[in-house]
Amino acid sequence: MTVTEHVRPTAAPDNAAAQVLSAEQRYADELAFLAAHDDGARPPGWALTPRAVVTFIRGSDGEALTLPADRRSRPGGGDLPASMTIAPKFVGERSLVERCVVTLAGERGLLLVGEPGTAKSMLSELLAAAICGTSALTVQGTAGTTEDAFRYGWNYALLLAQGPTPQALVDSPVLTAMRTGRVARIEEVTRCLPEVQDALVSILSDRRMNVPELSGTGDGLIRATPGFTVIATANLRDRGVSEMSSALKRRFNFETVHPIADAGTETDLVRRQATAAVERAGAPYTVDDAVLDALITVFRDLRTGRSGEGWDVERPGTVMSTAEAVQVAASLGLAAAYLPGGDPLDLVPGHLLGVVRKDDENDHARLLGYWDGPVRRRAEDGSAMWRRLWDLRASLR
Repeated sequence: MTVTEHVRPTAAPDNAAAQVLSAEQRYADELAFLAAHDDGARPPGWALTPRAVVTFIRGSDGEALTLPADRRSRPGGGDLPASMTIAPKFVGERSLVERCVVTLAGERGLLLVGEPGTAKSMLSELLAAAICGTSALTVQGTAGTTEDAFRYGWNYALLLAQGPTPQALVDSPVLTAMRTGRVARIEEVTRCLPEVQDALVSILSDRRMNVPELSGTGDGLIRATPGFTVIATANLRDRGVSEMSSALKRRFNFETVHPIADAGTETDLVRRQATAAVERAGAPYTVDDAVLDALITVFRDLRTGRSGEGWDVERPGTVMSTAEAVQVAASLGLAAAYLPGGDPLDLVPGHLLGVVRKDDENDHARLLGYWDGPVRRRAEDGSAMWRRLWDLRASLR
């Protein structure tokens, strides 16, 4: 047996072999259940009713939804469960989710704006999966993204052999969404150059796309199928962001996704996601809740510029997002599982230093200032947890 044969696993089903599943794969059972449960009116092309989309994203508040007996057959065969409790997937205001759903039901573009790590992309994915059954029609915006990513390209072998024909046309994810009446997702749209962004103006206003190379034929003008719309995300804090034109802004409804307001809710989310990440790596999550509480306290203090006790804190330039907190919590869990022998609390300062050093070199001094302020004062108040963190100050240098 060769080395390659030894390390390569045998073939597995697609979902089992995938490192990360899309929302429509992870929650396929919930989506099928909700499609059968709510038989109300649906906007054109929608797989679920708007009310069911909100329930899918925000959960059923712990209530078990019951499916009538005459709706328990799956379209592709098999039976649906008689009842199901829908778990919440996005931590945020229900009113925000409802406004997003109403915007998309009106086939208007939706732009989710917020700080990094506030789950804009996750909300976009969940909305697309619930509305049209796929979140895969996605363009990742970068400084190198070209207009073809929003419009179309060509299969150059066919182009040379046949000339410009419909068969040689390569649809972009946006054009595919237009043809099929689905949701197109554009991640970090403001990272695209302004002239590339503006390719969306006519798409969102006219709901059609001209293909000049095919003019004079029936394929020279492609019209959007009912149900087509666009969800874009934008992190306006990033450096090098390209400002959107006024014309493009008018084609979107803007919704701001804020950081999680409640500390307990954020801690629960971080624990849940960190546990899932460590379990995917094949180990149980054993980090003590007190360590996790301390970690979230540090993140929230540095994010808001004020401690829970009311002490002023100098905010670092780096965004101390919930997503970063999840990564640190997962790293603590992995270290406890695979490199045992120490206290996970001892690793917290080093991981925090790795977070704050990403953008501004002065953030190191701000983190030390936080240790000399709130951490020291809590240690002096008698907390053993914070006393241990204060004793670890030297590891920040």
